[in-house]
Amino acid sequence: MRALTFAAGLFAASTAMAQTPVLTVYAPDYFTSEWGPGPKIEELFEARCNCDLQFKPGDLLPRIMLEGQRTEADVVIGLNTDVTKKARESGLFGAHGVDLTSLTLPLEWSDDTFLPFNYGHTAFIYNTEKTDVAPASFEELLNAPDDLRLVIQDPRSSISGLALVLWVQSVYGDKAGEAWAKLAPKIVTVTKGWSESYGLFTDGEADMVLSYTTSPAYHIIAEGDETKKAAIFPEGHYFMVELAAKVASTDVPELADDFMEFVLSTDFQSMIATGNWSIPAALPQDQWPAGFQKLDLPEKVLFYSEDEAAALRDTAIEAWRSALSQ
Repeated sequence: MRALTFAAGLFAASTAMAQTPVLTVYAPDYFTSEWGPGPKIEELFEARCNCDLQFKPGDLLPRIMLEGQRTEADVVIGLNTDVTKKARESGLFGAHGVDLTSLTLPLEWSDDTFLPFNYGHTAFIYNTEKTDVAPASFEELLNAPDDLRLVIQDPRSSISGLALVLWVQSVYGDKAGEAWAKLAPKIVTVTKGWSESYGLFTDGEADMVLSYTTSPAYHIIAEGDETKKAAIFPEGHYFMVELAAKVASTDVPELADDFMEFVLSTDFQSMIATGNWSIPAALPQDQWPAGFQKLDLPEKVLFYSEDEAAALRDTAIEAWRSALSQ
């Protein structure tokens, strides 16, 4: 009898698990890590949806395009506008159906496929205790002494690195090659990704590092350190927005729709600033954490549409590669 009771209990438990819908979300490693926003988002959304939210970390677009219609993903979060043209043309993503009136981006957004959840601006970060006077413009940076040590990321492997070459392209256009020629002697290292670069900077191996205008917020809030600043240039800063998208072939469309709505909810947006160290896409500035209120932010935003970014990508990378190979 005990064996029968135990077996019945196992059957009931397995049946309950089978009835719990699963939402699979592809996300970057930094998003799902224990210090990222993923764990808290998972906890809050599961309480809301009575479902099992499963994050699958790793590469986003290359992975889902390789899988095609066979993908397990229901939602992808962590894309950006420099790759959305390729993503859109794949036909793998459907309309998000979310009301965009709550967005607080510094530019108009009407895309019905890719939904913003946070943003920032590419910037060079410096330490005020080690750099007395930081360049006050892009032109000052180019003309700074060659002993100014910069660390940047490779545009062929890094989103921030790609943003930098597009930033230079946006500011200097046909003269981007000349700009890179001036910048090249100051670049001591090009890393594959952002974390390696930023680690070199915080270890004192570089005077300035390519990062984001929001990076100082981490030091202010998590470390009580206000010595890290973004150099703000009047030429403008390249706008970076991170996006979520619903997979068209999802077998749980209502659950995917609910998650997309959740992305712009106050609960989700309130976790983004200190969870992803970025500016929430749908949260008024007066609701940002106090550390974010202290950030130096650009007045001028530079931005390429996905078509423009796709068309200029190879040209911008080649200008960078050619200058650094001299």
